[in-house]
Amino acid sequence: MTAVMPVLLVDDPAPHVRRLAMNRPDQLNAMTAELCEALHQELARTAAEREIRAVILTGAGRGFCAGVDLRGYGTAPGNDGSDLPRDRLANQEHMSRLVLALRSLPQPVIAAVNGPAAGLGLALALGCDIRYAAAEAVFRAAFINIGLSNCDMGTSWLLPRLIGASRSHELMLTGRRLDAQEALRIGLVADVVAADALLERSLAAAVQIASLAPWGVRLTKQGMWSALEIGSEQAAVEYEDRQQIMATFGRAVPEAIDAFLQKRPAEFAD
Repeated sequence: MTAVMPVLLVDDPAPHVRRLAMNRPDQLNAMTAELCEALHQELARTAAEREIRAVILTGAGRGFCAGVDLRGYGTAPGNDGSDLPRDRLANQEHMSRLVLALRSLPQPVIAAVNGPAAGLGLALALGCDIRYAAAEAVFRAAFINIGLSNCDMGTSWLLPRLIGASRSHELMLTGRRLDAQEALRIGLVADVVAADALLERSLAAAVQIASLAPWGVRLTKQGMWSALEIGSEQAAVEYEDRQQIMATFGRAVPEAIDAFLQKRPAEFAD
């Protein structure tokens, strides 16, 4: 009897670091309800594990995520076929809230984009905090190519804030592909490396994050995303002020000062 492979692979490749690999390689990890629900459940579990301090999201095989599986997504939890508009909306929210879940995760998420990231796959990469790409990676806002709006899954909010409105408008209205080097040039990704070095590059950043004070890292992630929605510099500074005072009540600051004075690496507990 052939064993059924899980649609999501989960491991901890370094202390305090979790890796999530979408595992439908024959379909370039195209999204189904089963894979989406597995990601929802694992993100919820990881959020509650304070010993995990950084997360890597990637795809098995040669793709990151080619978008929604056009051969059939399946059904979101709770759908029973009795109300088509409600069920379609539930499917849509099942996917779009996955992008929001990446943002709300306390731990920073690194997208290791190993191949095509299109449609929902692009949105997942945009929803991560850092993006590294293999040289073979390609990116595409693809919904418009199948007759839908490219304003979907948070893309119309995220992409302009990451690379600017003018470039985003061109990419979203043409639906064209961009390769890894163009993605690096326009600031969509932080680095491009050879495919066999992508995990090492992502893991190095995750380990670096995991070595820092967890409370400070979590406040920084929360603050950076919140700052994108704050309407004035004054309001942003006032928000930062309160975050910083919160941070001073933790154990990290005394430990960091002691480590500096004693010329040793700091050891941060959560």
